[in-house]
Amino acid sequence: MGHIQTQEEWEVQMAEKILRTEYSEEMQRSYMNYSMSVITARAIPDARDGLKPVQRRVLYDMSELRLNHDKPHRKSARIVGDTMGKYHPHGDSSIYESLVVMAQEFKKGMILVDGHGNFGSIEGDGAAAMRYTEARLAKITQEAYLADLDKDIVDFMPNFDETEKEPEVLPVRIPNLLVNGAEGIAVGMATSIPTHNLGEVIEAVKAYMKNDDISTKQLMKYIKGPDFPTGGIVVNKDELLNIYEAGSGKIKIRGKVEVEEMKGGKNRLVITEIPYTMIGAGIGKFLNDVCTLVESKKTSDIVDISNQSSKEGIRIVIELKRGADVENLTNMLYKKTRLEDTFGVNMLAVANGRPETMGLKKIIEHHVDFQFELATRKYQNLLKKEQDRKEIQEGLIKACDVIDLIIEILRGSQSVKDAKACLTNGVTENIKFKSSISKKMAAMLRFTERQATAILEMRLYKLIGLELEALMKEHEETLKNITRYEDILNNYDSMAEVIIADLDKIKKEFARKRRTAIENAEEAVYEENKIEEQEVVFLMDRFGYAKTVDTNIYERNKEAADAENKHVLSCMNTGKLCIFTNTGKMHQVKVLDLPYGKFRDKGLPIDNVSNYDSTQENIVYICDAEQMRYARLLFATKQGMIKKVEGNEFQVAKRTIAATKLQPEDELISVQVITDNQQVVLQTKEGYFLRFPAQEVSGKKKGAIGVRGIKLRKNDELEHAYLFEEGTEAKVIFGEKEVTLNRLKVAKRDGNGTKAR
Repeated sequence: MGHIQTQEEWEVQMAEKILRTEYSEEMQRSYMNYSMSVITARAIPDARDGLKPVQRRVLYDMSELRLNHDKPHRKSARIVGDTMGKYHPHGDSSIYESLVVMAQEFKKGMILVDGHGNFGSIEGDGAAAMRYTEARLAKITQEAYLADLDKDIVDFMPNFDETEKEPEVLPVRIPNLLVNGAEGIAVGMATSIPTHNLGEVIEAVKAYMKNDDISTKQLMKYIKGPDFPTGGIVVNKDELLNIYEAGSGKIKIRGKVEVEEMKGGKNRLVITEIPYTMIGAGIGKFLNDVCTLVESKKTSDIVDISNQSSKEGIRIVIELKRGADVENLTNMLYKKTRLEDTFGVNMLAVANGRPETMGLKKIIEHHVDFQFELATRKYQNLLKKEQDRKEIQEGLIKACDVIDLIIEILRGSQSVKDAKACLTNGVTENIKFKSSISKKMAAMLRFTERQATAILEMRLYKLIGLELEALMKEHEETLKNITRYEDILNNYDSMAEVIIADLDKIKKEFARKRRTAIENAEEAVYEENKIEEQEVVFLMDRFGYAKTVDTNIYERNKEAADAENKHVLSCMNTGKLCIFTNTGKMHQVKVLDLPYGKFRDKGLPIDNVSNYDSTQENIVYICDAEQMRYARLLFATKQGMIKKVEGNEFQVAKRTIAATKLQPEDELISVQVITDNQQVVLQTKEGYFLRFPAQEVSGKKKGAIGVRGIKLRKNDELEHAYLFEEGTEAKVIFGEKEVTLNRLKVAKRDGNGTKAR
């Protein structure tokens, strides 16, 4: 009987297998592995082909599906499904998004996919679902990205489940990293490479191949700067050299604005090109920003704005008043909207398995090294094929000279094996010959294995005179090719010549004119229009929606305005409003920030234009900042503290300040303008009233708590502070009773007050 393992023995055995490790170290290691995986296998392109893995897989799958540029389009869903099943098991949305971007002319320097159907628009509309759209390879992709994949010029690796093979890198023959740029966010790093002009980039590559000591400045004779598919103007030309040397920096781009003259001496601005950063939601945002400039009275020159963009291109029309200052307005658009924007450059790519920020020269260097690697492998394979062909051709030529002997060997052989042994090694034992001379000659034959196979497979028609001639010609051609391929492989200049000739061919067929202008432009400067100063009426309803209206409009609707609004006050449109809240804070609002217009307009929540938060505090008092300057304010709190403060103490630049100091659990209940000839009446929740002259209220600074106004009974609190002129009648309602304030007995401050009867 075998030994039965006890529980204890099993536990000891398992304990030996457990590797103890520090938790933080393990987390660190795991996170590092994860971040490197995101960097190298997801978000950052390869420096050689300028593609991310998902893009590479989509293009390779399309070539496997034979979706050539001259074949019919195929449903995108089929491409996505095939890519996901074979190479990219990460969900269909990332694959389809990648396919869509490669087909959008406004995103890429050169489109790699020829899309058919709705592939989205420059204004940010998404593509139709993949079941509705179709795609095939663009011609350049087929010819310059995927050609020669069958010639063993790049390494293949197993796919995720090791059932298929996929290329580690595509044999791209143009610097795709520069031509199409790249955008990607990884873990701890991001890449942002602008697009460039294909023709310019090819010329720069050629210049580097002719002189690898070339400087970035000399390379920029060929590559003027980025070339965005949306056009626009790069305005910081002088900074480009530093950006291209360091591989990072900020490119300033502007949209292109044209002035069109209309009837009646009016002009209109037409935006025909936009900054690359504006594509998508940025166009709608720009239109809104222009409308805001008009609404906030920053400009009064704009009459109308319309977006007339179509498939033909961008066309945003801004109609102007007669006599409008066109230059000033254009500068204003550059300054205040995204018509001038920055493109953050960070030329990060994966080189030799590591992420690296590269300058222009470095990127070209990586590309050229890759081209030489591709060319070496290509011509090594071609040379081997030609050498194999040469061997067979020489065997056939030799065989034609002794064809009678070969026929005799074949007729006298018992099997193919015997015939082959005779042709390769001169073995004649198992073969019947007509004469001993034939046997002696056969014993001298020494064909190679390949030659013998070719002789045995040769058809009789090959012995016709013309066919023999063709064979000789073919042999000559093969020898020429071998000489040429050996020269290319052994001579740098010869290989460079081949690569340059190929680049010239690509340039001739696919290059196009530059779209983005490169210049140095001065900083956009504009003069702000002086706003005409006028009196307006501030209206705010009980829901906190505020607006301003013209005084005439208010007068016409006075009754409705007073009834519907909680706060109504006159102020200057250039001034500020001060909002005092129960928390003891004072918030300031610029009147210009409030919507100005019709009486029936809804307005804006006061929260949106100030630091006031309606969920945390309540408004106690609102007044005009300028009017308050010369006044004194009476402050009263729930715990009965009162004080007088000079209004000029609240003339501050800050948007929010502490207007008074409060004791714990205390709240501000009242702020009002007070004069010395007034009487103060404090009323508590329980109905105690205390009257005293205004002179008895102490003047304090805004940072003071104040003095006690009334002695409160237990659980009682101050509810109201009333002011009235001596000698005038003032009535208030408490509960259901009417209380006449001027009939109350005059007492001293800090008394107990009397109960209303």
